[in-house]
Amino acid sequence: MPDALFAHPRLAPLYDAFDGDRDDLAAYVAIAGELGADRVLDVGCGTGGLAILLADAGRTVVGVDPAQASLDVARSKDPAGRITWVHGDARRPAVPSGFDLAVMTGNVAQVFLTDDDWARTLGNVHAALRPGGHLVFETRRPERRAWQVWAADTAPVTRDVPGIGPVERRMEVTDVSLPLVSFRYTYRFPADGVVLTSDSTLRFRDRDEVEASLAEGGYRVLDVRQAPDRPGREFVFIAERS
Repeated sequence: MPDALFAHPRLAPLYDAFDGDRDDLAAYVAIAGELGADRVLDVGCGTGGLAILLADAGRTVVGVDPAQASLDVARSKDPAGRITWVHGDARRPAVPSGFDLAVMTGNVAQVFLTDDDWARTLGNVHAALRPGGHLVFETRRPERRAWQVWAADTAPVTRDVPGIGPVERRMEVTDVSLPLVSFRYTYRFPADGVVLTSDSTLRFRDRDEVEASLAEGGYRVLDVRQAPDRPGREFVFIAERS
């Protein structure tokens, strides 16, 4: 079940307003060009920010996400229907095969909490890629202890969301039981007084663990880079399907 932030019809439209311009996505468009990828699978595409940029760059894109409300937002940005939007889970995808590249941005790679779910996801992405295709994703470095920064930053943030009006968001860390970290977003809609919450849990895997899982899943790690928007705090893995 996807988090309410992505699945609730009143919360999914807020994602872009609170998540900013997502300058990090340009790096993925550049990597797609670097790898010569024409057909791209965006795993956990959310509200479609990266998929739209990839389509703008001339790529054929399929975006898959388990949250229908987020896909509805994504489709609204794609009136010409250039992108194929698939409602599905990466652990049980309903997508074609033969992709040159699969990507997982943001926290997508960390939402698979068990070894079995992560292995199943890697296996299904492997099946969707052509031989020699690539998987690119980012993951936060556990030694940087991002949850400590989150716990210290409890001030509310208010955004004026087009078509909705002002919305206030607060974040709190609710549990740290490494390698799992849980947190809650609370949204308040002043216009009607509604308060909604969204709970999330991420798994923090270190570099050795990620590389071992990729090797077991039939991938060869070609490069491990810094995330341009969070230098020193995240790894970007570039792996090739065997």
